[in-house]
Amino acid sequence: MIATLHSWARRNLFANLIDSIVSILIVAALGWLLTVFLRWVIWDAYWQRIYESLRLFLMGQFPADQTWRAWVAFAILCTAVGAVLLPWARRFGVASWLIACVAGVFVLVPPGLDRWGGLLLSIMLTVVVSTASLPLGILLAFGRSSRNPSLRACCTGYIEVMRSVPLILVVYWIWITVPLFVPEVSISSLARGMIGYTVFNAAYVAEYVRSGFQAVPRGQREAARSLGMSDWTISTEIILPQALRVVQPALVGNVLDVFNGATLVFIIGLMDFLRAGQLILADPTASSQTNEVYLFMFAVYFVIGSAITFGSRRIEARMQRSTR
Repeated sequence: MIATLHSWARRNLFANLIDSIVSILIVAALGWLLTVFLRWVIWDAYWQRIYESLRLFLMGQFPADQTWRAWVAFAILCTAVGAVLLPWARRFGVASWLIACVAGVFVLVPPGLDRWGGLLLSIMLTVVVSTASLPLGILLAFGRSSRNPSLRACCTGYIEVMRSVPLILVVYWIWITVPLFVPEVSISSLARGMIGYTVFNAAYVAEYVRSGFQAVPRGQREAARSLGMSDWTISTEIILPQALRVVQPALVGNVLDVFNGATLVFIIGLMDFLRAGQLILADPTASSQTNEVYLFMFAVYFVIGSAITFGSRRIEARMQRSTR
């Protein structure tokens, strides 16, 4: 290990005199910055405010006596993620994920959807939107690839419109218009926000899936037709599984985009993880802890984003091994 590291350093950092000087200066600067940063984190930063506000960060205004529901839902989702990533459990991955989503939402519903907040809201919004966007995106991809001109035009128009407007506009528009169409039904703000986010994200999922369709050799479709298979059977049993396999890393990466975009729900009055931090800083007694609050939020976003990226690379690596 040491010999390998030494060889890498000589080849990449100290190959000649100029590279050596630049490398030494960069390493010295980074070492100085890291020293200053760690000194502030360990000695100067005041983390008591983070500890006192931890529940608001994690769950927002979720009832304190119902906290167990959030932990149960978290355990269910972690189990489902493990089922998706573990090779020996991948045959149950999709089914377990769908069951986990339904179970997690079911556990958290009784206190009220609009009571969700903080990191709990961001994660559940990501889970629900990512899961609901997939089947809708697949249907849109099928529609855009259809030989029916009317269906193809409608799906293409939907996808292009959604991809041409910002997410915040779609979420706000759905939030306003849903009560106008169903005035006799009371729909929570979170449910309307999820609907808006889902119809927006489904357009991007549809383009991912459509690119997967194009990656499948045309000869497979023609061979299946020669065997007398219907177009529906060919699309769902031959083309779709291969297309999803090709675009699976992109779909997993799209989950990260959904998570990062969850902060936009503040426009409809919901308090996600970022909004919780801003509310904490709105307290005059916490105004001097701006650096600590934003560093904590950055660390949480970085950890979750890195976990999603790791999952995407793990799936991609497994796919590459299985195709050799």
